[in-house]
Amino acid sequence: MTPDPIPAATLILMREGPDADALPEVLMVERGAALAFLGGAMVFPGGRVDPGDHALVPADAPDREETAARIAAIRETIEEVGLGIGLSPSPDTETPTRLRATMAAGRSFADALADHGLTIDTQALTPFARWCPEHVPVRRFDARFYLAAIAREASNPMIDGSETVGAVWMTARDALAAADDGAIRIILPTRRTLERLALYRDFASAAADARAWPIRRIIPFQAERDGVACICIPDDLGYPITAEPIASARRG
Repeated sequence: MTPDPIPAATLILMREGPDADALPEVLMVERGAALAFLGGAMVFPGGRVDPGDHALVPADAPDREETAARIAAIRETIEEVGLGIGLSPSPDTETPTRLRATMAAGRSFADALADHGLTIDTQALTPFARWCPEHVPVRRFDARFYLAAIAREASNPMIDGSETVGAVWMTARDALAAADDGAIRIILPTRRTLERLALYRDFASAAADARAWPIRRIIPFQAERDGVACICIPDDLGYPITAEPIASARRG
């Protein structure tokens, strides 16, 4: 019997490019090579939804699972790269690393927030997608993807050195080129996401497009396209490429 997928959340952070004509950049993090799940891969910050995330959901939240996932995306980004998104009032650049240190010392996310006089603003995140591959042999995750913007001057990542061993800002197009050259390793959901992000000139257009498409679980499937066996995704969720030959697909 296939176990239920593990709820997870991922945050796609975007910042403006170095000049007015530059494309926006996204934050990619490198997972530790020894990790059982996606070791050595380049991904977006994120991880599983914890019980502590559910504990922070307001009693009147209309969708508790959705709200818990947003909280998890915010928490995981603090833990992995020391960047505080969706916190109120907006913290200085040092506060997220202090929050991370507080949690590393064994205190809960809720306690860490209270210690620093902060609350969660889940509306800072824009729903982007939901991926739930079925074939993953180690663990199966039901991951909700969100978009958020960060100011360039506040975007210096501080990796945790365990789950995350590297972090780099790059355009979606550059990330795809690096993957094609073999400089970085990405899996199919990350590739499809980067292809979609490469369409956007700025965060505003990315967020507007994200709101224009439905959010449904994306479960990749096998099918023939022009006589070639492919790994496919639905064609009505905003992705410019929806099929890739199985021989070239890194599914994770």
